[in-house]
Amino acid sequence: MTDTTTNEIWVFGDLRSRQLLDLSLKVLVKATELARQTDDRVVFFALKAAGETLLTASDDETCAVLEGGIAGEAFAWGADAVLFFENEQFAAPMVQRFADALTPVIREKSPRLVLFPLTDFGRDLAARTAAAARAGLMADCVALIPGADGTVVGLCPAWGGEVMAEITYVAGHGTGFATVQPHGTTGEKDTTRSGQATHVPLEVRTTTEAIRQLSSQRASISAEDLESARSVVVGGAGLGTSENFGSLRQLAAAMAAQVAATRPPVLNHWVAEDRLIGQTGKTVRPELLVSIGTSGAVQYTAGIMDSGTIVAINRDPAAPIFRIADIGVIADATTFLPLLIARVRQTVMRQLADDVCADTPIPQSKGGFGEKIKTLREAQGWSGEQLAEATGQTPEFIAGVESGEISPPVAFILRLSTAYGVDPGMFLRNEEKAQIRDQRTQAYVNRTRNYSYQTLTSGAEHDHLRAFMVTIEPHHDHKPVAYKHDGEEFIFVMDGKLQFTLGNKIHTLTQGESIHFHSTIPHKLKSLSAEVTRCLVILYTL
Repeated sequence: MTDTTTNEIWVFGDLRSRQLLDLSLKVLVKATELARQTDDRVVFFALKAAGETLLTASDDETCAVLEGGIAGEAFAWGADAVLFFENEQFAAPMVQRFADALTPVIREKSPRLVLFPLTDFGRDLAARTAAAARAGLMADCVALIPGADGTVVGLCPAWGGEVMAEITYVAGHGTGFATVQPHGTTGEKDTTRSGQATHVPLEVRTTTEAIRQLSSQRASISAEDLESARSVVVGGAGLGTSENFGSLRQLAAAMAAQVAATRPPVLNHWVAEDRLIGQTGKTVRPELLVSIGTSGAVQYTAGIMDSGTIVAINRDPAAPIFRIADIGVIADATTFLPLLIARVRQTVMRQLADDVCADTPIPQSKGGFGEKIKTLREAQGWSGEQLAEATGQTPEFIAGVESGEISPPVAFILRLSTAYGVDPGMFLRNEEKAQIRDQRTQAYVNRTRNYSYQTLTSGAEHDHLRAFMVTIEPHHDHKPVAYKHDGEEFIFVMDGKLQFTLGNKIHTLTQGESIHFHSTIPHKLKSLSAEVTRCLVILYTL
């Protein structure tokens, strides 16, 4: 590598996806900001197959980003020139092949700097190419600034992000390499800028014949994909213990959010390493990010800068995390979390109740009621069978609700809230509580007037818990009072033999046996004995 360099700053363009291309363009913005101060020329370069015009697809796979569009965007973000290095072997992006092809080009052209976005591919490509070119490499730069005597200084987090190290190249170093954190850019796009893209055929003298790509396909986005999540909850060292980190998981489940962490929880094995956010982990762009017990080290915040709304919870009012947070809560995380979890759960149940009670039909599109129920179930780690059991329904009913084929009654939401750990009385509006109370009172009066009901809780018309003695004539069906109520029932057979039909299932209960069930499930009682059958019935109504 020659000690003399040109006045050019090269930026690698990653064409594998729209998202990766955007990261490259953000590094281009940082290069442009530096070039304005150093009077350098900025070159955006990429490797592609010869003659290929379709380079990458957008996130939804519905449209293409063409070669001219990429060059246009590069010019708009500050590039003075665009180079497309072409070879048929570049159709399959392989870091070893790219490095082998780039090394002689970098040696020949001797740009002042070669910058790569801080991604796994960018790190690998920068390290291999720099080593082959016998050049210096600055890793994980947050920013690049002019130094004394015309040098370039990289600002790189050190000591867990507690300090910002200033790193530069030795005098006469020749071309310098750097991996750059894409986020935190301040440049503006200028669509009036334009230029000419140059196509350069490039020979590949590969030394990696033993390495070849067998197949490739775009990874599907799973329900647990952190980088595409709409909501993320991040835990830091301030949570203190794995048990407290478990509370964070409860909050994430209540929000239907993804769980993430800073480095300390990962090192303590409270969470898997693939949940790490930051320069050495993943970058997220959720609409809402809740950061709990995180100090706000640069290595972490570099991975969350593109979040929509950031909520920070930390007991230290001077914590750096509050500098970037949209909403800050100064509180001990272990004390505040249970309160926040309870309030989020109440809000979720209230929203579901509003959906069910809406005058307009429940929308079945993305984000509709059925999808909300499914998202909530999956966030809790429940199967359809488990949710059915918890709410007293059938798995088929749950599947119908989630698919939009069934519009559930309000009673389903009330039973769901109980399974979810929320007292229905905490999210029902006053008028709804009054309506339920009036229904409960009327039902009590109706039962006490009926000859087959003997009240055991006199004056309990306003109570949630009531007890009755039900008498059924020999071999006769019980004629219940016509009233449906939300809640639970317990039946204990005092005398005789009882046939109890719950939904489509028939149970036979003899003296001393009992059954517990949700009140809204259709049920019937019949005496199977030659004598009167008497049952103790205990009702809990909402």
